[in-house]
Amino acid sequence: MNWETMQIYLGLGDTQMHWVVRVFLVVLSTLLANFVANHILTRIDKQLERTKTPWDNVLIHAAQRPIGVFIWLVGLSVAAEISGSEMDPGLSSLIKSIREIGVIVILSWFILRCISECEKTLTNSQKIKTPVDYTTASAISKLLRASVVITSALVILQTLGYSISGVLAFGGIGGIAVGFAAKDLLANFFGGLMVYLDRPFAIGDWIRSPDQNIEGTVEHIGWRQTRIRTFEKRPLYVPNATFSTISVENPSRMTHRRINETIGVRYSDFGLLPTILADIKNMVANHEDLDTDQTYMVNFNQFGPSSLDFFIYAYTKTVDWRTYHNVKQDVLFQAMQIIEAHGAEVAFPTHTLHMAKDNKMALLPEQPGSPDPLSTEPAQ
Repeated sequence: MNWETMQIYLGLGDTQMHWVVRVFLVVLSTLLANFVANHILTRIDKQLERTKTPWDNVLIHAAQRPIGVFIWLVGLSVAAEISGSEMDPGLSSLIKSIREIGVIVILSWFILRCISECEKTLTNSQKIKTPVDYTTASAISKLLRASVVITSALVILQTLGYSISGVLAFGGIGGIAVGFAAKDLLANFFGGLMVYLDRPFAIGDWIRSPDQNIEGTVEHIGWRQTRIRTFEKRPLYVPNATFSTISVENPSRMTHRRINETIGVRYSDFGLLPTILADIKNMVANHEDLDTDQTYMVNFNQFGPSSLDFFIYAYTKTVDWRTYHNVKQDVLFQAMQIIEAHGAEVAFPTHTLHMAKDNKMALLPEQPGSPDPLSTEPAQ
């Protein structure tokens, strides 16, 4: 098909045919440039994975998608300018503004992706010797992202011809009204900020509050609320302002778990009790899963209603909940075996009834004027 045949087939003149060809070549060049850029970035990323530092991969991962979008933005804007100049010369200024705004958005997108990739690298990368705490990295990442978004919005407004000084002045005056209208939102914001700064708990910690019915594992700390997964596997959403008014206990940061159990033996075994206590205390002192550098005691405690009670007080080396119960179970089993080895028994609640020798109860002498206990007549 020659040039004249193509013109007749498309129904276009020489001028129109030239710009159609130019638009086609621009789009084809954009497609090839995007393909080549993706291929080169992929090969570079594979080569950089062999290095010891993770930061070069961060830049490549953050730039892959924005570079592709940037290539298409430039190519399509050039094609639009070619076609727009032929159809409506006034479209060139609009296309130029769209291209400038697109460049700002793509640059902001690239910076946001860099921040996200840095956060992932600092918290999860195996190339980092000392990973940063997830809560701290998340807080800094959110602050940086918010700064980038606000700055990008102001630059876009400036590009569109709006005065930034006027916007900032309006924000300063309107901030007072917004502060009164959204005081709860601001209280939650600053509450979340205090959680990030003071760090009473972090993602994954088990926390509970003695002031309110709050207990579970922290899953997410946001700027307005914190999500806690209860032990019933239900999500609990707590406003951040709550943490500035309540006491929070963080069992995840405990150093030991405590065993504090009371055991009772029969009153008939009181002669064996000192030896039993000595053997149980020796068992506790030599138990491999108990930390004897902490306080540990085995002492007679009280005369119970039906038993002689003593207590075992010690701390385990582990803080894992399941392992702790296995250690506690082993200590109690060994204590029972020691009691049984001495011929004693663990007491259980009993009642002793003493009967008179002649099986008769002495009646109190009847008092004058007292009613007959067997009479159904009411007393006068």
